[in-house]
Amino acid sequence: MAKAEKRGAVLRGTSMVDSRRKIACAELDTDDPAGYQGLRNIAASIKDTVLADLPTYLETFANNAEAAGAKVHFASDAADARETIQDIIRSKGAKVIVKSKSMVSEEIDLNAALELDGYRVIETDLGEFILQLEHEHPSHIVLPAVHKPKVEVERMFNKLYKSPMGASADDLAQTARRVIRQDFLDAEVGISGGNFLVADTGSIVIVENEGNARLTTSLPKCHIAIVGIEKIIPSIDDLPVFLNLLSRSATGQRSTVFVSTITGPKTLDEPDGPDEMHIVLVDNRRSTILADEKLRPILRCIRCAACVNTCPVYQQIGGHAYGWVYTGPIGAILDPVLLGLEDAYHLPYASSLCGACTEVCPVKIPIDDILVEHRRRAVNASLTGPVEAMAMASFATVMVNHNLYEAATRLAAVMPSSNGRMSRLPLPVITDWQSSRDLPAMKGPRFRDIWKQRLASAGANNGS
Repeated sequence: MAKAEKRGAVLRGTSMVDSRRKIACAELDTDDPAGYQGLRNIAASIKDTVLADLPTYLETFANNAEAAGAKVHFASDAADARETIQDIIRSKGAKVIVKSKSMVSEEIDLNAALELDGYRVIETDLGEFILQLEHEHPSHIVLPAVHKPKVEVERMFNKLYKSPMGASADDLAQTARRVIRQDFLDAEVGISGGNFLVADTGSIVIVENEGNARLTTSLPKCHIAIVGIEKIIPSIDDLPVFLNLLSRSATGQRSTVFVSTITGPKTLDEPDGPDEMHIVLVDNRRSTILADEKLRPILRCIRCAACVNTCPVYQQIGGHAYGWVYTGPIGAILDPVLLGLEDAYHLPYASSLCGACTEVCPVKIPIDDILVEHRRRAVNASLTGPVEAMAMASFATVMVNHNLYEAATRLAAVMPSSNGRMSRLPLPVITDWQSSRDLPAMKGPRFRDIWKQRLASAGANNGS
């Protein structure tokens, strides 16, 4: 029952957001070059321009950010990023750290490292806060707790904070706000992500709906932003294109509630903001993607999760089944590079190749093509195993041989079945392969037999 409840929660959540996305994007879907399709083309072109000369844009961003008073750090991998952040926090003598939503921090497993150092780390995004209480990882890029039925959150808040059962979603949010409020005031360091890095101003742009990111980046004396190197856009003038696409694609809103553009720490004439700002730019194998022309479009991603919400596979299995931070179609093409193809080659196979993900991607990443490319590389590297290779070779042999295909379809028509599914394949050697691939039983006469009957009937009629 618990699994059914979670699957229902995932299906309801993703379907609702996907429906809102369609409505919001349709508002722009005109022949005007500034319409939805036009914005997609512009956004993809801007990202490709940056990726073609990423080192120059990163240098420009770093120079402008430091001119505004921020300190920029480059981290080559996850361990380097963690160490950089730990060194900054140690220098502040901090004990309490508040965090706003950051997928890169999940990617480098930052919380675990900080907690091992003895720091108290508080996730302030409502979904992330809920998951932290139960020691779970996000199952969705934008909606981290989408797999949690409301009643499950009610029970947890009732147990921990005496919140009444039957409390509304607003009441639950108010409870979390009350609990976290003091942490904002106590924290010496705030850690955030960043949706965009603006090269010509050295700014970080964060979009959100709860206001927790704004508090995380302004109340503590030290703000650390951790961002992937691919988040660069050339100019502040490019920002409206991406804001228009991100909010509509991610949550179906015309605009998120808060858009914060942060340029350095506070100045002498500003009443609030951090005294110190650090920006940690994380590579962590993104350069590997950049150097590969077939995979490079992955770096266009703006983490809207539109592909996740429309994916029929994700809707059935949920995010935790993917086994890592990035889930759904974007995870299936990104994880094999960040983790290594040998450790994640199975993820590109978690797709029907229906192409829905590519169709909704606001920056036009050819996700289905990249899924196939990963599969090709996995096969060429002999990662799929001899049994599956034998099965695919046998399938190819049958499909190109008329007599073998005829025999195979006749055999399939008489295969034993249960509940409309084939109970086993005729070759024991590939039973394990077939056990994870549910094959429907053949129903009714074969097309070939129907076609032969029609040809025979037509010939008889012509003869008469």
